[in-house]
Amino acid sequence: MSAVESSARRLPLVLRNPSFGRVWAGQLLTQAASRMFQVGAVWWLVGFAGGSHRGLDSGLFLMVSTLPAVALAPVVARVVARHAHRTVLAGAAAAAGAVAAAAALLARAEALPMAAIYAVGLALAACQALFDPCLTTSVPELVEDADIESATGFELSTQSVAGLGGGLLGPLAVDAGGLPGVVAACAVAYLLAALLVRSARFPHATARTGGESPSDAAPASRTLRQVLAGLPFIRRVLVCFAAANVFTTAVYVVMPLYTRGVLHSTGSTVASLEAALGVGTLVGSFTGARVPGRPVAVGSVCLIVMAAALGLPGLVAGHAVALGALCVVGWCVGVIGVRFVALFQRLVPADDKPQFFAVMQALLGATFPVASLVFGALGDHLSARTLCLVQGVGLVPVALALRWAGGRTDAEELPGSATQSPARAREAS
Repeated sequence: MSAVESSARRLPLVLRNPSFGRVWAGQLLTQAASRMFQVGAVWWLVGFAGGSHRGLDSGLFLMVSTLPAVALAPVVARVVARHAHRTVLAGAAAAAGAVAAAAALLARAEALPMAAIYAVGLALAACQALFDPCLTTSVPELVEDADIESATGFELSTQSVAGLGGGLLGPLAVDAGGLPGVVAACAVAYLLAALLVRSARFPHATARTGGESPSDAAPASRTLRQVLAGLPFIRRVLVCFAAANVFTTAVYVVMPLYTRGVLHSTGSTVASLEAALGVGTLVGSFTGARVPGRPVAVGSVCLIVMAAALGLPGLVAGHAVALGALCVVGWCVGVIGVRFVALFQRLVPADDKPQFFAVMQALLGATFPVASLVFGALGDHLSARTLCLVQGVGLVPVALALRWAGGRTDAEELPGSATQSPARAREAS
């Protein structure tokens, strides 16, 4: 390797691969806009719209915003499988931008009714539900095989960065310009994302689809159930992560309860706890590829560490303890995401990736409303410290189940095992 090539390899992936950088920037803009609208709309419903059912209105809005990723999974899979991925990504971002722009114009003319706000939230969430799995499916088309872990790290880090930025800007945009202000800002972000994606190249798309573009290839005939039936190891892993998500995503319910009931503090403390979780996830996303060990072993250990970190604030109350614990939890989430999504990129057959990543997003996304409902109901009867302990204890059997799932795996179970290199077979087991 020449000195120039060696120097280029040391650059961050988004700089030495401009096309991936543009698509990643587009993902960052769309996810930040989606988060900004969700947080801004909830703040507007609670702080400005008034009414006697503020909590119910905001809760229903968040529930509506999580439905498309679950309900539209089969549709998303078919669209991603049958059309060029650049077209799908740019089209989803442009459609979201058009919806947001129309909503901004209508909101400036007159106050939007509650049903219209729900409809806008549903439409934007539907566009994002199409964008995210399509981008995950497109990673091997944008980067070299050796860069898959790095690309996955950037892709997974987007949610942390977008969550931090969008969560901060949403309420500020509402305070400055009301609901029209936040929707207009979202429209600009979505439309810019569409332009960035449209200008990118997908250099490996033809090579990795057997000489055909997605639009020319025959539509996938296998159902989502058939796809998962052929991936027994990965199916068990997804079930483990869905169970883990019930306890980890509950942190968004437990954090405000802990802040008010244990720390007796204000919203700024809640913001600091969310920031700690986001920063930890961001660091984990970029360092996960460097953690030694096989994915199943790393994932099992990370779940045990997360269990201890989530339970610690229940044993030792304090702001600093909670901040440190959430940093650790976020780091573990980032590491697990990078290691396993990169593994799935290599093990899932190319023809099945659209269906697989759509169902993966649906399965993991479905746990958020479940966790919110269960832990929200428990919060009326149990203290916040007890909820922390419940989260930690609940993760322990999930970690053991993941380890057991890896122990049951053999070469015959892995998809495409006949063509795998010995190194990849060892990595997956």
